[in-house]
Amino acid sequence: MLKNLIGGAWREVHRPGLPVYNPATGEVLEEVPLSGPEEVDQAVRAAEVAFVAWSRTPLLERVRLMFRFKELLERHFEDLARLVTLHHGKTLEEARGEVRRGIEVVDLALSAPTLLQGRTLREVTGGVDQNLFHYPLGVVAGIPPFNFPVMIPLWMFPIAVVAGNTFVLKPSERTPLGAVRLAELFLEAGFPEGVLNLVHGGKEAAEALARHPGVRAVQFVGSEPVARRIYALAAEHGKRVSAAGGAKNHLVVLPDADLDLAVPAILNSAFGNAGERCLAGSVAVGVGAVGPELLERVVAAARGLKVGPGWEEGVQVGPLIREEHRRRVVGYIQRGLEEGATLALDGRGVEGPGFFLGPTVLSGVSPGMAVGREEIFGPVLAVSFVKTLEEAIQQANAVPYGNMACIFTQSGKAARAFREGVQAGMVGVNVGVAQPFAFYPFSGWRDSFFGDLHPHGPDAFLFYTQRKVVVERW
Repeated sequence: MLKNLIGGAWREVHRPGLPVYNPATGEVLEEVPLSGPEEVDQAVRAAEVAFVAWSRTPLLERVRLMFRFKELLERHFEDLARLVTLHHGKTLEEARGEVRRGIEVVDLALSAPTLLQGRTLREVTGGVDQNLFHYPLGVVAGIPPFNFPVMIPLWMFPIAVVAGNTFVLKPSERTPLGAVRLAELFLEAGFPEGVLNLVHGGKEAAEALARHPGVRAVQFVGSEPVARRIYALAAEHGKRVSAAGGAKNHLVVLPDADLDLAVPAILNSAFGNAGERCLAGSVAVGVGAVGPELLERVVAAARGLKVGPGWEEGVQVGPLIREEHRRRVVGYIQRGLEEGATLALDGRGVEGPGFFLGPTVLSGVSPGMAVGREEIFGPVLAVSFVKTLEEAIQQANAVPYGNMACIFTQSGKAARAFREGVQAGMVGVNVGVAQPFAFYPFSGWRDSFFGDLHPHGPDAFLFYTQRKVVVERW
């Protein structure tokens, strides 16, 4: 049974647990306890005690410790990637990409001496100067999802703690091993006890964090219904909230697009990470005459993708996270057929002891179908055809989400019209995944995000600090 990290000590949790699986084999790797309000309170209280000294620790000392943490992440890079593949299932190449993107956020945290600088305006009026300073909030909490067990925790606590806060992390109960290893390395780097605390659990622990009076802010990444719930609950209890939710990302292909570029990008977007990511391109929209050729080439290329355990050479699509999730995704495929879609490529026949589903392509999909408007979170690509770019933009905007949208074209005019018209916070031109680097915010819109300040980028430093303005006359 995994343990909670409370105030620098790993403590046993005497509560029921859930299995942690290797999704490629179905093997049980570990058991994760379902902590409740009592364990959450222990973690918050430990963080409160640590905050008194940590918030007064000089910024350059906090940054030096973060440099040590980054060095340990680099030293254990391959081990972290293999751990991601082991208990999440993504390919080793994808896991390496996840770890690298997480470390890039630590790089951003190391910029704290610049990004935490305030402002001064002298002689605002006769003999009066004004100064703005950034202060930490106190105890803050993070609730990451299962699909990026190393990267998304690194979106959260490094920036928070370098800004002077102390942190309570509740990793996903499906993939907790990545966060445990990060916490071990964090302690090895020399951070004081209680600066980072880790509590395992599910819904009960998450909602206890959102309610706890000692928690000043909550950052969440996950599905839209849970993001909406955490946002409402934490805000009701007076907390600052950043809650990133679901997506239904559209990939629009114009007749002038370079299909040799577009088709591989679409495949990577739709089937990379087995479709279990909020930046997956789940609807490909062919505009005008390109539609039939786009469908033909996507199906032919997807049929050649290798499905299997993520550690095997040449595998491009790993397993889904759980058997019940695989059944859910298969249910969407069947529902799409019942609603009138055509099965252009069927991935349901993959055999094996793990939770596998091959790339699946449904054509003739309309926005009124569940497969055209709801987040599936699996290797299922819906393909639809429209006559004009305006119709494609309307289709993308018809879904309630606004995470990402991409266009493939050689026309700057068309790309600009798409950029201006589509209601998504991240837009790609001739790329299949419009993921911002760490120094830009992860900028979901509409039902893809609840809050004001987004993950990483300058937004994160604003989210984890409060401003004080000092007006002086001498």
